[in-house]
Amino acid sequence: MNQAPHQLDILLWFMGEIDEVYGLWRNLNHPYIEVEDTALAIIKFRNGGIGSIIVSNSQKPGIYGKVQIHGENGASVGVQTDGGAMFIAGMKGIVEPPLNDIWTIPGEEELVREWNAEDARHFSRIDPTVYYMERQIEDFLLALEENRDPLVTGEDGRRTVELFTAIYRSNRDNLPIKFPLGHEKGNEMDGRRKP
Repeated sequence: MNQAPHQLDILLWFMGEIDEVYGLWRNLNHPYIEVEDTALAIIKFRNGGIGSIIVSNSQKPGIYGKVQIHGENGASVGVQTDGGAMFIAGMKGIVEPPLNDIWTIPGEEELVREWNAEDARHFSRIDPTVYYMERQIEDFLLALEENRDPLVTGEDGRRTVELFTAIYRSNRDNLPIKFPLGHEKGNEMDGRRKP
């Protein structure tokens, strides 16, 4: 839940609704914390796609946040959202810009270098921890003025919560979890999206 909600959100944005999840989590290298430091999941999407999630902060060197999609024709696209250790003692800013780390669409393979150079130039001119938060707040305020949904809705966030709740339930019950999640009696904060 703590390590990759943004990457899970991107995965759901790319792939759509989930049919079923089987997940496991463990605390492998941080016995002093009460939560997982490693989680894995296999996802069956409603569109027929399958996915795998590997999330860990128990690795050395640092962690890398990546989301990659591999299509039925063999082409792949992907983004490295975070590079190196995401949280480095004494560092206030983001160390490396996000970048497309794989792009093998026939005829577009060379575009990735151009996109990464353009993104690096943009990243060097801004404070990303401020700039992107300002864009999100700006969109939210415009959505209120224009009486429309913001680009990222609360429902989008709930989809991510539902996914990691399913991973936790699957680990607990040692079973695949079907979507949408069912109600657990006595647990009103159980990660489900409301119908």
